[in-house]
Amino acid sequence: MTDFAFFRLPNGHAWLGLGPFTESADMPEGTAFFINDFDLTDPKPWKQPANLVEITSTADLQAVVGEATKLKVVWEKPHTEGFKMAFRRIRREVVSGRLSKMVPVLTECGVVVDGTPYSLLHAVMRAPANLWGYGRVTQGRGFLGATPELLFQREGDEVKTMALAGTAKPGADDAFLADVKEIEEHEIVASYLMERLSTLGEVQRDQRHLCEAAGLRHFQTGLRVTCRQPQAPNDLVRLLHPTPAVGCLPRTEEWLGKLREYRSFMQVPGFFGAPFGFSHAGAQHFVVSIRGLGWEGSKLTLPSGCGIVGGSAFDHEWRELRLKREAVVRLLGL
Repeated sequence: MTDFAFFRLPNGHAWLGLGPFTESADMPEGTAFFINDFDLTDPKPWKQPANLVEITSTADLQAVVGEATKLKVVWEKPHTEGFKMAFRRIRREVVSGRLSKMVPVLTECGVVVDGTPYSLLHAVMRAPANLWGYGRVTQGRGFLGATPELLFQREGDEVKTMALAGTAKPGADDAFLADVKEIEEHEIVASYLMERLSTLGEVQRDQRHLCEAAGLRHFQTGLRVTCRQPQAPNDLVRLLHPTPAVGCLPRTEEWLGKLREYRSFMQVPGFFGAPFGFSHAGAQHFVVSIRGLGWEGSKLTLPSGCGIVGGSAFDHEWRELRLKREAVVRLLGL
């Protein structure tokens, strides 16, 4: 099996779409996956499978994808200098007041020495209940992961989303709750979403709270709006993506261009931070593709990002990048 897409809800219910896929620019009738890169370069991101299989257990998944051979990877140590240069330049722009936040990404690389990466779907299927699973495999390349970040859910006129920003290890909650830098980073994302959603209707915002996702603590704020007019999923993607949780603020062409330059320089895979969607039974679920890995042939890429704001320090951000990659490695059993 070399052509499929996968999506799992936090309640453990999942779907596996089997190719060949019919592609379209706009959401088709029936079940379909939305798969694009970070820069939304695919003009036909909606992928409708020839066959759809509901997955409610790892046994269901095994019946379709076969036995799970444990993946063995030899990892390369990530280079510090490239990210350090990006960090210094971004922080200089933040301190000058021209930029509020930007999210550079570091990519750790590895080589597969045994097994196939798509066997990791079994680990994604077993992910904790507050994560969404996603994956796409085609012709020797693909990506998959289990993300804690929702871009939006739409059902009828209601749109729900979340601000998820600020990261710490469990065990130091009191310090995290009072961390000015982490709170600032989170509030930048929450305020951005409030502003964007307010163009659709009156926004309801929950209080900021702590959540745990695959061994890490985050600040999370839920937001929802009842839209005054019907909103197509493609329009909602363009309205919200990229949020400052994975992009930049201001979200202007100038700064998005700088962000693309950094992503290209750091060889960030296109899937990372991109919207990944699933439309089924009248509801659309779109997540932000983080906490995952990609591959092409035997080369594996494991990206992680961090938000640079005024209070950022290099050692702290470098540690956060490592913690996020380690969380993915633990989650996927690598």
